[in-house]
Amino acid sequence: MNTFGRLFRITTFGESHGLGIGVVIDGIPGNFPVDLAEVEQAIRRRRPGQNPYTSPRQEEDKVEVLSGLYQGKTTGAPLTLWIPNTDARSADYEKLSAIYRPSHADYTYAVKYGHRDPRGGGRSSARETAARVAAGAVAYQMLRRFLPELTIIAWTAAIGPHETAVRPVTREVVEASPVRCPDPVVSAQIEAYLGQLVEEGDTTGGIIACEVKQLPAGLGEPIYDKLHARLGYAMLSINAAKAFEIGEGFRGAGMQGSVHNDPFIREGGEIRPETNHAGGVLGGISTGAPLFFRVGFKPIATLRQPQVTVNAAGEMVTFTAGGRHDPCPVPRAVPIVEAMTALVLADLYLLWRAGRPLEP
Repeated sequence: MNTFGRLFRITTFGESHGLGIGVVIDGIPGNFPVDLAEVEQAIRRRRPGQNPYTSPRQEEDKVEVLSGLYQGKTTGAPLTLWIPNTDARSADYEKLSAIYRPSHADYTYAVKYGHRDPRGGGRSSARETAARVAAGAVAYQMLRRFLPELTIIAWTAAIGPHETAVRPVTREVVEASPVRCPDPVVSAQIEAYLGQLVEEGDTTGGIIACEVKQLPAGLGEPIYDKLHARLGYAMLSINAAKAFEIGEGFRGAGMQGSVHNDPFIREGGEIRPETNHAGGVLGGISTGAPLFFRVGFKPIATLRQPQVTVNAAGEMVTFTAGGRHDPCPVPRAVPIVEAMTALVLADLYLLWRAGRPLEP
């Protein structure tokens, strides 16, 4: 399944070490101006080689338009974006072609398809997410056209044992940190921790928080396309994502209802929740309060340390992985979380517009 969405729908294609990756976007209104510079800026936030805490792979990530755009505006045809691969080193994976690396998709892809591309993980590589970020940037542009005040901001909330609960957060503060942590003290701790892991050839995981402001009430399609269900589905489709929680999440499981409940108040002529333990969603539908959720990521599976596993013949082998990899997925996954959020909201916004109740 390489397609995501219902009305605003994307299909991604390509592999980590193929000619490139791309995305076909359906559902954009015609005559809509697409800012390709903004799309490329979003992809640059995800690209490798940004600092010592990311993979040294150097990709230009230039976006080419193959269809759907004329004189800078959408034509109603599918918008197809293509991002060539320019710095793949497939030779790094030759000795791993018959090995089932721990915590990778090597074994499961081989079992399911009977044949796999071992170069950089092929289709299961995080390289595929560059296409999602490109599509998400287009979705965000469309959302801001209809909802000018809407903001989507994600940030590093935790890496390894270092965590921050700082809020509110601005994009400028997030991007000022090499690890996209808005807390300067915790950011410095994370940088030192990642530097240590790079020296040791080890990796770690972490948590990304995301907040959406100025989202109108009414988005979400119960029963099976609830807003938080779609968000969870989207986030858990990201490489290395292992956990999703909205509002108080697992902490809320230990709270009393008298504390967790969000009473409604009338303010400025509008009804809204006074508190927001629910994270901006009730019954699967947005409440108008800020949407807040967190995504947990496992450690990067590729280590520069000897590991023991089996090969395709079932023989025990010891290997040390080559290639170029991040010590933690979180800093570069921040724009991916934002992109998937924009894709979910763009789709649910179009569904909301299509299903609004008739005037009496």
